[in-house]
Amino acid sequence: MIFKRTMSVGTRSLRAFFLLTICHSARRCLASAPELHQAPTNIAVVGAGIGGTAAAFYLRQEFGPTVKIDVFEPGDVGGRLATARMANQEYETGGAVIHPLNLHMKHFVDKLGISTRQDVPSKKAVFNGSELTFEESDWFIVNFLRMLWRYGLNYLFMQMWVESVMDKFMRIYQYQQYGYSFTSVERLLHAMGGDDFLSLMNHSLEETMRAEGFTQVFLNDVVSPFTRLTYGQSVRINGLAGALSLAWADSGLWAVDGGNKRVCSGLLYHSKSELIPARVTNVSFKVRPSKTGPSTGFYEVTYVGDTGAGHSMYDIVVIATPLHQGKSDIAFSGLSSPMVSQFPGIYHQVFSTLVYGVLNTSYLGVTGPASEFTVSDVLTADSKDDIMYSLTSVDPVHAPAGYNRPPASHSKVWKVFSPRALDQEDLRRLFLSWDSVSQTPWLAYPTYRPPQRQTPPFILHNRLYYLSAVEWAASSMEMSAISARNAALLAHHRWHEQTGRIDQEDLHTRLRGEL
Repeated sequence: MIFKRTMSVGTRSLRAFFLLTICHSARRCLASAPELHQAPTNIAVVGAGIGGTAAAFYLRQEFGPTVKIDVFEPGDVGGRLATARMANQEYETGGAVIHPLNLHMKHFVDKLGISTRQDVPSKKAVFNGSELTFEESDWFIVNFLRMLWRYGLNYLFMQMWVESVMDKFMRIYQYQQYGYSFTSVERLLHAMGGDDFLSLMNHSLEETMRAEGFTQVFLNDVVSPFTRLTYGQSVRINGLAGALSLAWADSGLWAVDGGNKRVCSGLLYHSKSELIPARVTNVSFKVRPSKTGPSTGFYEVTYVGDTGAGHSMYDIVVIATPLHQGKSDIAFSGLSSPMVSQFPGIYHQVFSTLVYGVLNTSYLGVTGPASEFTVSDVLTADSKDDIMYSLTSVDPVHAPAGYNRPPASHSKVWKVFSPRALDQEDLRRLFLSWDSVSQTPWLAYPTYRPPQRQTPPFILHNRLYYLSAVEWAASSMEMSAISARNAALLAHHRWHEQTGRIDQEDLHTRLRGEL
């Protein structure tokens, strides 16, 4: 299929990752300086989505078995990874698929022994509001010739451009395997791709690709449908988020059998953390006198749960929930410099609607019988009648033996991503009939409006860390896992004053010969 390709960077990066894993423990023992401080006693993680549970997993790995780790979560473990039940099966309503080059997510499922399921082969089409402007053929050569005829070599050049971005992006795994960490999103991106990556974050995808020679027609017809599918936004998102959204055109996408949220519960269990079902309302820095030495600073975490209010003291706190309007109302006090409880910027709202029904293919401009409509992923271009970002035929998170995806002429489960809640009129336009509907609103990812001159910091205070800062570069399960790994390393190195593994420059050149 024309939307699928194989990147040579994948083979190289996987080989490097496994070699690093084999030698990592031995190298760290040789390279690490003696620890200067006693290990922390208590660590708090606020949020039990993929970022928070990954942070608990990596904090346990860095600080060892004796530290007590509490994870606060007022809702379900998994955060933006969630499922809903329909037609006697569970379906993903949040983050649904994982890229084959997402090495942290791959490591998690391997470590936890969780089964995976490959994405069922599917055909894509692009809808402009009145008709399908492109529909994949079963034959690769047909798709290739169609794209060549319409857009020249733009599609081939797009593959090459995305591969060059991904090649630099994959460097982060090597840096983290060797224990290096970064104090800001800008420093992390610069270590991965130099000034080019900072430029990607501060320019729109449209500006970036136009400067690379891509045509506006290609951006509108091909690139925009993928940014709308991934982020519900146009080609005016930042260039890095845009490049990563285009990487989802690859083959080999996969998911976790039983639901991607199983990774979160598995990480929580493996980290031997205690889940506290409560909402954190305040984090306050306190100084406690010591009988044997200088005063010691702690963080008092105040929370409210079903059993009432409470508070506990922690050496280190990791905030793993976005501190933005509509996402959090945590207050901070007692810090050496005042800190706002919410950062500028808003999260983009999308509605994920599962519908068990019969698709109205005529709405898509299809004139033939529905039984002959074999497209399962309908992407959309910008249009005045912007009812949806995408329409996808979805499979249950655990497909029973002998499962086959039903044809469009039969009732089956479709997932609609839309900018607003679908009303009855919308449903009547999209479906001939339906038996059940389940709608979930998400503040799913940031609203990207480059230039992003400054992202929120990773370090909010001395031992107070923030994961969601990375989402303002790009948002995904893997980006949250990368940020979690960085926070655990950063907390460890700063606790033990191992500054040689923080914000190091030119790591790619320095580590190139070590494999």
